[in-house]
Amino acid sequence: MSKGEVLTQADINLKVTKSSQVLHFQFRDDKQWKLQQIRDARNHVTQALQLPSSHDDSYHFKTGAEVNKLMDAVMLQLTRARNRLTTPASMTLPELATSGLMKMFTPPMPGDVMVNFYINLSKLCPTVHQLHVLPSNTTKYFKPSGSSVPRSPGAMFELNNNRFEVSHVHKVECVAPWLNDTLVFFTISLQLCQQLKDKISVFSSFWNYRPV
Repeated sequence: MSKGEVLTQADINLKVTKSSQVLHFQFRDDKQWKLQQIRDARNHVTQALQLPSSHDDSYHFKTGAEVNKLMDAVMLQLTRARNRLTTPASMTLPELATSGLMKMFTPPMPGDVMVNFYINLSKLCPTVHQLHVLPSNTTKYFKPSGSSVPRSPGAMFELNNNRFEVSHVHKVECVAPWLNDTLVFFTISLQLCQQLKDKISVFSSFWNYRPV
């Protein structure tokens, strides 16, 4: 269950391939997980809202270029906010393995399972990675993976002198309507800012016109 930037409940049923056993994990009652992407987006929106109020109420803009400069700064923050929701956060596999998210569950997650939650457009995406330990003599074939999200089976990484390979990746997409509304509002806001800039450009051309 998600409340804004906070995940308050999560239940995961995972079938172990070798034994066909189904494992059940859920968030601890005393734990909540904050989604960094939403926090970052909110911070960018806050900065965008603060920019117009950086001048006193009595301040009058002297040129169209001055207004355009302000709009560019506002649009930059709004674009960054939108991008945080449309671009999943990049984490390396070792970072994911040592993430505080792994301590959120009861019973504790086994060492060969990793869990991640991220936002992609209007969807919350829980992802489970199942791992297996590589033999110590795999040096020749060991190729550490980058930070793409999600990772495909076969991705490898090293942690605490152990080498792991991702054997299975399970991804679920949960639609969050309020995220879709947020993306629409970002688009509308950016369009309004651009319309203001276009109008200023037209009037600036008129003001700068000098008949021969």
